[in-house]
Amino acid sequence: MKAILAALLLLAACSGLLVVLSRDPKRQVFAIAANGLVLGLLFTALQAPDVALSEIAVGTALTPLLYLVTLAAIAMNRARQ
Repeated sequence: MKAILAALLLLAACSGLLVVLSRDPKRQVFAIAANGLVLGLLFTALQAPDVALSEIAVGTALTPLLYLVTLAAIAMNRARQ
């Protein structure tokens, strides 16, 4: 179990670093979604299923969706001008 937790913690750190190092906003959104999924897996391994479900719903689905809608609105606004 310790090896799984260590691997998930390392994966969470790497996915967080990927979010920070990405320069393209669309790639950042997908990296945020991946980070949310990794954190959900980490919370599941830590035996916190309620927190894991919340993280997967919000961090993997809802937040990236809102970012993508915002990026699309910005692109449409720039196209009109």
